[in-house]
Amino acid sequence: MKKRIFQSGAHKVENNLSKARRFASIFAKQEDGAVFTLFVIIGLIVMFATTGIGVDIMHFERDRANLQGTLDRAVLASANLKQQQPPSSVVKAYMEKSGLKDKLTGEPVVVEGIGSRKVSATASTVVQTHFMRFSGIDTLTANVASTAEESVGSVEISLVLDMSGSMNRASATEGKTKIEVLRKAAKTFVTEMYSKENPDKISISIIPYATQVNAGEDILGKFTNVTSEHGYSHCLNFRGSDFRQATLDPTLSYQRTAHFDRYRPSRGSPWEENRYPTCPTRPGSEITAHTNVVADLHARIDDLTAFGNTSIDIGVKWGMAMLDPEFQGIINQLSKERVSPSSTKTIVPATFKDRPKNYEDDVQKILIVFTDGENTSQYRLKSSLRDGNSDVWFNADYVHWDGKKGEYSVRISDPGDPPRYYWTRQRKYKNHRYGDKDSQAGDPIRLTYPQLFNRVSLRWNAEYNYAWQDNNIRNHYNRAYNSIGSSTKNTRTSDICAAAKNKGVIVYGIAFEAPPVGVTTIEDCASKPSTVYKVNSDGTLGSNNLTLEEVFESIAASIKRLKLTQ
Repeated sequence: MKKRIFQSGAHKVENNLSKARRFASIFAKQEDGAVFTLFVIIGLIVMFATTGIGVDIMHFERDRANLQGTLDRAVLASANLKQQQPPSSVVKAYMEKSGLKDKLTGEPVVVEGIGSRKVSATASTVVQTHFMRFSGIDTLTANVASTAEESVGSVEISLVLDMSGSMNRASATEGKTKIEVLRKAAKTFVTEMYSKENPDKISISIIPYATQVNAGEDILGKFTNVTSEHGYSHCLNFRGSDFRQATLDPTLSYQRTAHFDRYRPSRGSPWEENRYPTCPTRPGSEITAHTNVVADLHARIDDLTAFGNTSIDIGVKWGMAMLDPEFQGIINQLSKERVSPSSTKTIVPATFKDRPKNYEDDVQKILIVFTDGENTSQYRLKSSLRDGNSDVWFNADYVHWDGKKGEYSVRISDPGDPPRYYWTRQRKYKNHRYGDKDSQAGDPIRLTYPQLFNRVSLRWNAEYNYAWQDNNIRNHYNRAYNSIGSSTKNTRTSDICAAAKNKGVIVYGIAFEAPPVGVTTIEDCASKPSTVYKVNSDGTLGSNNLTLEEVFESIAASIKRLKLTQ
């Protein structure tokens, strides 16, 4: 039985070899010149045919290699996450430029994931033969395929959310308060981000902001050089230069925001207690750093409450801090600290111990900036009132006839003069503090300025503790603090947004029923027009024609596609 060399067309080869052997045998037995001539002719034909086949194969391989190389370059370019154009269009453009667009077989296949893109394409070309056609082969077909994939290993998102007092107002586009609309939309965003994705790749931080941003003790306590006037709240006073750089270095020196309440009711008497400190301490005001626990993120969003002015600049500054690798040390520590002594759960999941990752690492950094307003005034207590002893003593054991507890004794005499004090609740002038006499319960304790303003609002202190003084409101309220105006804060917002974009961070901006100045601020902050979303205050849905929930859904889908240019 004959051995078959090829699975296809092998018998033809065996027959040709047999004929050649017989011809050689005849030639060996005969010396006739005609036979020799015939042999030479056949040899020439074989040589010609072999050479011709070689030429056809060379042409075929040339065209195949050109088609394969062009297709490879096309899918590599289209799979690039920095590519702005639709991947399928990029493939077609590459092929068209090389004169090969009609060679594509079907549409390129694009598979998008969060931080990844895979593009596959196939092509085919038909090569006309010049010599093989004599043996019945008119064409050769080259089929090629190519697949390219690019992915980022991690995604870090900072949600910077406006919690100013205007968020308590009714929404013009939906039948709820604006903060209720935001809660629902933000939770939808969180759910969508983790849908069908590996949660260990995606970390989300929430940065609520109003007049200030509450970093929280867990974070601010790990800064090594923050002033220590008090520990009642945890905000920082930034310098103008701080907004011109993306970094928030926890080893540098920073001034802690004074703990004071400068707000007052529009009518009636001011409240006594420090109810609304400039640096908020209310539930839901604290930064949530790098987590993937959807239930925790939803709970933090549900806890959001609104009060105060609007400081977009400070919100973005802290949002950027959560993305900048200078914060790796703090996040690493938080990944080892438990949320409570009785819990095994850490503040930051251990899988995120190395975040924020370096910019050059395999990571995509996203900043989402939301506001319903515009930058307004930011308040800072005057330096002379930030620390040290005040002229106010407090006796906690006194009970006034109206049920209010504690008596204040305010020194009204100059040092060196005979002592004179004003008892605030009793409205009496005395030569001693309440509690100095044996007949008076308790002991008067001198309050430091941080202790005083932790106990009373700035306005109440001026109106009541200093009621005995002329121009008490001017001296102890109007002149007790400084303001940073909206113009300065708009510049600072522009600076920090530019610093973020210069680091390759993708910035999305949401202006939810915001005034024109606020819209302009958001437009300037965002990476480009396509990452700006506006829901209008006149009750319309803006150019995107999206509700706030749909805006967040659109951003989630956009992040997953990652079609934006860095």
